[in-house]
Amino acid sequence: MGSRAGPRRILGDINFDLHEGEFVAILGRSGSGKTTLLRVLGGLVDPTPESVVTFHGRPVAGPPQDVVFVFQNYAASLLPWRTVHNNVALGLEGKVPVAVKRARISESLATVGLEARAADYPWQLSGGMQQRVQLARSLAMRPRGLLMDEPFGSLDAMTKASLQDQLQQVHQHTGATIAFVTHDIDEAVFLSDRILVLDGSPATIAHEIPVELPRPRDQLATKELPEFLRLRRQVYDAIVETGD
Repeated sequence: MGSRAGPRRILGDINFDLHEGEFVAILGRSGSGKTTLLRVLGGLVDPTPESVVTFHGRPVAGPPQDVVFVFQNYAASLLPWRTVHNNVALGLEGKVPVAVKRARISESLATVGLEARAADYPWQLSGGMQQRVQLARSLAMRPRGLLMDEPFGSLDAMTKASLQDQLQQVHQHTGATIAFVTHDIDEAVFLSDRILVLDGSPATIAHEIPVELPRPRDQLATKELPEFLRLRRQVYDAIVETGD
């Protein structure tokens, strides 16, 4: 896989599989091509002509119907004149019967703990709640794949931990395949089944690190495990190595 932005090639020879139900974190230094890789996977950016990107065996030509993006800029993704309920409804309008739409919205808001805020507007919510609305909207669409670009990067530590826990529950409940871009090493180790570390210009996969920590994972107990500490050091060393 490769991708160009104007005259500059951003992604080099990248070859990997995302397995059904797998959670893969993508790390690398700033400007290493993480977001570009995510956009290529989601059909928002065309790869180079010699590259092939497939989703469940079908070539990706534009965004696949059953793949949803979750971005870091949650505020910009919500319509301020629509309630939480109606923001979550956006991806379903005209696609499913009204009864199905209502049931999905209710279930998705319950999953992220916002059923009591359905009538509120985005400006009445904290940043963490707004990000949960974006996640609920994605879940309501019943995606087979979630592409998440630093979704918790601008949140405070406690809100981030809470949303990590909710995302872990969502992953276990839905079995969705998740590709997750982050700069946070602890977040990557805590959430993922596998970590890809990008390096170079154009970027390639410099390291591929399996994460075999038991699930469900706990913010305190899991992070005290010797294996968690070992993985965190391994990922840290891998990123440091990319700067050499």
